[in-house]
Amino acid sequence: MKKKISLISIAIIVVALIGWQVYQRAFKSRKKPGMMSMSIPVAVEISPVDKTQIRDLGLFTGTLFPKSQFMIAPKISGRLEKLLVHIGDWVKRDQLIAILDAEEYAQEAAQAQANVQVAQANLEEAHSSLEIAKRGLERLQALHKKGLASDSELDAAQASYKAQDAKRKVAVAQVAHKEAALKAAQIRLSYTQIRASWQNGYNRRVVGERFVDEGALLTPNAPILSILEIDPVIAAIHLTDKDYFRVQKGQRAVVTSDAFPGKAFSGKIARIAPLLKETSREARIEIEVPNPDKLLKPGMFINTQIEFTNKNDATVIPVSAVVKRGDRQGVFLVDMQNKIAKFTPVRLGIVSGDRAEVIEPASLSGFVVTLGQHLLRNGGPISLPPSRQEASGASLPDSKSTKDSGQQQRGEKK
Repeated sequence: MKKKISLISIAIIVVALIGWQVYQRAFKSRKKPGMMSMSIPVAVEISPVDKTQIRDLGLFTGTLFPKSQFMIAPKISGRLEKLLVHIGDWVKRDQLIAILDAEEYAQEAAQAQANVQVAQANLEEAHSSLEIAKRGLERLQALHKKGLASDSELDAAQASYKAQDAKRKVAVAQVAHKEAALKAAQIRLSYTQIRASWQNGYNRRVVGERFVDEGALLTPNAPILSILEIDPVIAAIHLTDKDYFRVQKGQRAVVTSDAFPGKAFSGKIARIAPLLKETSREARIEIEVPNPDKLLKPGMFINTQIEFTNKNDATVIPVSAVVKRGDRQGVFLVDMQNKIAKFTPVRLGIVSGDRAEVIEPASLSGFVVTLGQHLLRNGGPISLPPSRQEASGASLPDSKSTKDSGQQQRGEKK
C-alpha cells in the first residue's frame, strides 16, 4: 500500500513538472512576438513648436447691400413722356430724370391763373365801391353836424359803407383762395418734372433698376427707378450668441469676395442689432465698407473676417498634433536623441485655422508629432524621414542639452 502511494506521488510530481515546462514555453512564445512588435519604430511626421503671433479670427458669410436705396415715383398720375436716365447711370442731387405729359396740368394752371385775375378785378371793384361809400358817409356826417341831414340818412350811409367793406373783405378772401388754387395747380404741374432728391450722403448716386418704359401710364407712387448709394456699401452678416457678445461698434473687419481673388476690403462695424431673432437665434451685424472704385456691388456674396483677439509671441503648434488619450488632451513631444515620443498633456487657447495656441505648459518646445500619432504609445520609438532627421538634428544644440531637457520634462511629469 505504501509503495502504491509513493508511485502515485511520484507520478503527480512528474505531471506537475511537465505542465510547468509546457506553461513556461507557451508563455515565452507569446511574449517574444509582443516584445518584438513593441520595439518596432512608428513612422511619423513632426513639426516644430513655434513662438509666433496668433490671431483669434471669426469667419462669417454675408451679403452686400447699398448704404441707402429709394424709389423714384411720381406724385401724380400721367403718361411717362421721357426717361432721361437708365440703369447704371450716375445722377446728381436734384437732377431731372423723367418727364410726365404736362398738357392737362398746364391747362389747370392756366385756368387757375385766370380765376385769380377775375378775383383781383372783383377786389378792385369792391375797393372802388367802398371808397364811394366812405366819401358819402363823410359828407352826410358833416351835414348831420350842421343839422342839414337827418338821423335816418346818416344811418343809411353808415349801413351802405359797412356793406361795401364786407364785400371788399369777401373779394380779398376770394383772391387768396384763387391764388392758393393757382399755387396748387403750379405744384401739380411741377410734379411732371421728376427729380432725384435726397438729403444726406454724397452728391452722386447710381440708378439700380428701371421698372417702366417711356409711354407707360403711371399712377401716383408707381415706381419708375431705384437710386442706390454704393460708396460705401454695407456688408450684412448674422451672428449667433456665441460670437454676438464678442463684437463691438467700430471694430475692424475684412471683407473678401470670390469675384476678386486675393483682394481684401477693409471696413468697420457700423451697427449691431439689439436682438437675436427667435427663428434663427441670430443677430444682424452691419459693416460699412468704403467702395471708392465701385468694385463691390449690392447683392454680392461675401466672406467676412473679424479679429477678436491678437497675441504676440504665443506658443503655437499644428492642430493636427493634438490627440486624446483617455480623457486627456495632449501632444506627442519628440525626444530627438532617443528617437521616442512622449505624450504631454496640453491646454489650448486660440485656435486659428490649422494652428492652435498652447497655454499650458507654457515652456513647451521642440518638435511634436503631426502624422502617425494614432499608432504611438507614451515613450514609444519613432522613425523620421531622412530630410526631417537632418533638419531637426541640425536645429538641436547638443546631446547633453537634449538629455537635460528630457530629464526636466520627466521631472515635470512626476
